[in-house]
Amino acid sequence: MPQTKSAKKRMKQSEKKTTRNRQIESRVKNALKKFLQLTSQKNLEEAKKQLPQIITLIDSAASKGIWHKNKAARMKAKLMKKINVVNKV
Repeated sequence: MPQTKSAKKRMKQSEKKTTRNRQIESRVKNALKKFLQLTSQKNLEEAKKQLPQIITLIDSAASKGIWHKNKAARMKAKLMKKINVVNKV
């Protein structure tokens, strides 16, 4: 356990940030799972409606430092590719 006042404060701040980051991470992952499920079911209309919302979530995770910017770019490219592949078939 922390001994000094500043260490106690730091611990509380760390816990707050951890819970906030987990919430954002969970929100993004759930949206991705739902999107991938829609594309696997060939439900393009619903998937296209979800895409802008998912991209916004990914961008917010990257801007808050939860995800690296390159990971965010990679995930967005993967989603766009998924839509285009399903769209061609």
